[in-house]
Amino acid sequence: MSRIGKQPISLPKGVDIKLDGSLVTVKGPKGELRRRFDPRMTVKNEAGNITVARENEERDTRALHGLSRALLNNMIVGVSTGFTRVLEITAESVGYRAEMSGKNLILHVGFSHVVDFPPPSGITLGTDPKTRTITVSGVDKEVVGETAARIRKVRPPEPYKGKGIKYQGEVIRRKAGKSGKTGKGAK
Repeated sequence: MSRIGKQPISLPKGVDIKLDGSLVTVKGPKGELRRRFDPRMTVKNEAGNITVARENEERDTRALHGLSRALLNNMIVGVSTGFTRVLEITAESVGYRAEMSGKNLILHVGFSHVVDFPPPSGITLGTDPKTRTITVSGVDKEVVGETAARIRKVRPPEPYKGKGIKYQGEVIRRKAGKSGKTGKGAK
């Protein structure tokens, strides 16, 4: 039995789940999510505890068991509390900044032009100019992570000077540069 797949998911207050065959709809205070699960997985609601069961012991079915339970848990957490990813513009990036223009994110990251980033539906973006951070929030964990990755891809941190956009807490491996120079920029 899958250690993750066999764990029940407790339903928080204010979250409603609707099971319609392999289609699962979860509604909560933050929004609503829908997902169609593999027909080999059976989702049951037993007095506020959600369980995911599999129909056989084949290898790919066992792999789907833990995945299905994790996806369902992410849906429940998303509609109850939501997900957030924080990106930072590195301190070495002099002149780099992010600002909001309506719902769109405007990035000034060393190009000859500004980068206009419209958020996908269900995602809210925010910036803090003092801490030079960009906050990506939403109910769907996959979309939040994908949006954060697309923002980081605009100007990923480079290894020589460290300029760019990185995830909060990400460590950038630095390189010495030409002929192993040591000085102000090398670490």
